[in-house]
Amino acid sequence: MGAMPAPSAFAPLRHPAFRLLWCASLASNIGLWIQNTAAGWLMTSLAPSPAMVSMVQAASMLPVFLLALPSGALADIMERRAYLLLTQIWLFAAAVLLVVTELSGGLGAWSLLGFTFLLGCGMAMSFPGWAATTPELVPREDLVGAIALNGINFNIARALGPAVGGLIVASFGVGTAFALNALCITALAVALLFWKRTAPRPALPPESFFSAIRVGMRFVSATPAVKAAILRAMVFFLFGAAVWGLMPLLVRQELGLGAEAFGLMLGCMGAGAVFAGFIMPRFRARYGRGAIVLRASVISSGAMALLGLAAPLGLGWPAAALGIFVYGMCWLAGASTLQAAASLAAPNWVRARALGIYQMSFFGAMAAGSVCAGWLGSHMGVPGALCLFAVLGAGSALLVRHHGLDAESSDTRPEHTARHIRPEPAAAELRDLLHADQGRVLETVRYSITPADRMAFLSHMEEVRRVRMRAGATLWRLYENVAHPERFVELWVTGSWTEHLREERRMTEADKAIVAKAAAFDRGEPGAEAARYINLM
Repeated sequence: MGAMPAPSAFAPLRHPAFRLLWCASLASNIGLWIQNTAAGWLMTSLAPSPAMVSMVQAASMLPVFLLALPSGALADIMERRAYLLLTQIWLFAAAVLLVVTELSGGLGAWSLLGFTFLLGCGMAMSFPGWAATTPELVPREDLVGAIALNGINFNIARALGPAVGGLIVASFGVGTAFALNALCITALAVALLFWKRTAPRPALPPESFFSAIRVGMRFVSATPAVKAAILRAMVFFLFGAAVWGLMPLLVRQELGLGAEAFGLMLGCMGAGAVFAGFIMPRFRARYGRGAIVLRASVISSGAMALLGLAAPLGLGWPAAALGIFVYGMCWLAGASTLQAAASLAAPNWVRARALGIYQMSFFGAMAAGSVCAGWLGSHMGVPGALCLFAVLGAGSALLVRHHGLDAESSDTRPEHTARHIRPEPAAAELRDLLHADQGRVLETVRYSITPADRMAFLSHMEEVRRVRMRAGATLWRLYENVAHPERFVELWVTGSWTEHLREERRMTEADKAIVAKAAAFDRGEPGAEAARYINLM
């Protein structure tokens, strides 16, 4: 039998809301790349040292490291459409101020970094919200394809934006390029106004800001699949960031080319990423996510080495263009696969926070990698820095390859949790305690375990611990009765009765099955006993 055809890379565009926002994002991303190209090239004139040029990239990435977690919390607890509109207003205001400053002649190296940082703040605030919105726009079976298509979107913009930006800078100056970015930002704001988001009415009061951050951090710390995606993303982006930080100097100083060529080189990178987006469905059908990321990491390291050696070996711009094309392919393959792994490992109620922590980690790694590459470029030259990062990137990818990326979270909300060990409170009790947010809730389950099942039970309770912590517990313990070692007590604490009710709703079908399996170990009569206590004093 012949192989089944791979799904179309553009299948998610059949969903109207996704198509609307995807097209608007394309316009906005083109403006972003025009802005980045103009800023990077301008810095080679204002302060042409490798350290300062690489700081442009760092200034755009550092805000994500600083703001991704709070922005993820806001995107989860606020109405998401309104929140995303606010981020677009911020971006538009920062872009207009940059244009005014440039046209007035007041833009210097440090003020350019400042405005780049402000624009980066707007992007940082919007990233988790956009990432968490994608699962609302397409059904689950199209989610991985939609995330990859968002990557194609970004890289179509990366293919067109730098080329357009280079031509605009060469013909009309950087002020015009900055103004065009401000205009493109409005496209996404208009699309958000037309998007008719339908979100379920929450059954409970919204989480507080700081509580949402704490819950998000506990979820990630208790979810191995998200932690694996973060670790591998940090390795992938830390060493890959050398290309972003040193590309302007590679083109201008090593290859001796101008602004138009710089834009075209970045366009080659985007073209490679777009090409990868078309062929990614075939690779997803053949390989797991972990295998795709490993191959992308190793091949991109080879492409980075080719970029570093193009000028010293006299290979010139054709070799550099090939290297940047392959690098763009690997960048799309690795980045979209890692984001899909993080997104699929998190249920909807915490997805923006989990993706915020994920993005905080990899953008922080990119900012650090860009700065380190600039420092190394100042001391050992651009070619040497690129080659060193290539070797370290490939080696590190091999070291972390055993951290799996293929686990997924069932996002189905159970109608009830394991009722025989999680008894429902009486209706009157629920009404009285619903607003008692000042009282912490202690929950306990008592088990009677035979000696033959002891080790298996203890091993399984580690999974139960992660379930409780993911759902919002602030403390979890398992105690053994000293006089009767067959008896165990599991206890965990939630911050309030409302938090306890959220815990019930946060458990997925997979979580429910893990808790039910723990109860199945019990051999006592009448079975595992549950109780809950609220703190009154």
